[in-house]
Amino acid sequence: MFIAYAVVAGLLALVLLASATFTLQRNPAITANMEKVGVPHSWLPRLAALKVAGAIGLVAGLWLTPLGIAAAVGVTLYFIGAVLTHLRAKDYELAPAAVLAVVAAAALTLRAAA
Repeated sequence: MFIAYAVVAGLLALVLLASATFTLQRNPAITANMEKVGVPHSWLPRLAALKVAGAIGLVAGLWLTPLGIAAAVGVTLYFIGAVLTHLRAKDYELAPAAVLAVVAAAALTLRAAA
């Protein structure tokens, strides 16, 4: 289970870091999507910081089990929030957020089982 967690957490951390980078760079696709669901531009740095913290926690969770579990819980809740935000805005292009929520939940399950 530990190797599976390491792979899932590593890949999820890379995705989170890439997403945080695009968010901080105000990538037009990211900002357009955020505007579509009603997220203010002032929230972008904080959302990027949460993604970076999640990535760091997932990787640190390789050595510190409670931190890995906490990070996986946080990332799962982050993306559940993203899915709910899309639904609230009646924007049904929520597949990326839903997939990442499932991957984060898988990381949580794998870390708790390892």
